Amino acid sequence: MIEVKNIKKKFKKQINKKETIEFFADNDISFEANEGEVIGILGPNGAGKTTLLRIIVGILEPTSGKVLFDNKNFKNNEIEIKKELAFLSGNTKIYNTFTTYELLKMCGNIYDLDKDTIEKRIDEISKKLNLTDFLHSRIANLSTGQTQRVNIARCLIHNPKYYILDEATTGLDIISSQIILDFIKEEKKKKKTILYSTHYMEEAENICDRVILINKGVVIESGTPKEILSKTKTSNLRDAFFKLIGGVKDE
Repeated sequence: MIEVKNIKKKFKKQINKKETIEFFADNDISFEANEGEVIGILGPNGAGKTTLLRIIVGILEPTSGKVLFDNKNFKNNEIEIKKELAFLSGNTKIYNTFTTYELLKMCGNIYDLDKDTIEKRIDEISKKLNLTDFLHSRIANLSTGQTQRVNIARCLIHNPKYYILDEATTGLDIISSQIILDFIKEEKKKKKTILYSTHYMEEAENICDRVILINKGVVIESGTPKEILSKTKTSNLRDAFFKLIGGVKDE
């Protein structure tokens, strides 16, 4: 289980040469993600999703609040937690001079996996994410969709318990997107805990057990997609979101 408790993150922003303001990218966010659950973190660009996920995986320190993985925190259990964690960031860069195989082998070595385990995992992952045709191709020569699948593959090499996926399908074609969504569904069946950030509301309705709708750093609604649609008397999460924020506004 992942527990996010009252997370706040304050930043400073320079307005001009003389004026600086403080603002909360995330303001008092709390939720739980259970074993075998896909939790959607939904909201527009700038809502605070990426900041929240970076706090959850220990890249950023919260201003206040805490995150627990099966009742363990990063302060006292950092290495243990990270061995069970996979984080896909929306702007992660990977070594494009490596082949797909070389990158996955390197990642396996980083997690101190033995040679046989690495080879077995590469074979399993290649089949799961359809990497076989470009397993020995240099990453620099791959398409955007292929590169993103490699990026996800390097998250899988150590068979993690928790997945934190930030905008995993942004900019991808329909085939690459579906491969990734199918992968998430398969990992859910294996009782993995998955946090999935996206601004594609239709994806969330398709794969998420529960969703957390965020706008301007605060949770505006949470629950199953069906519960949120019922509360807002709408037919899809996109319309529900706009109803909750009072419609489309230029800001």
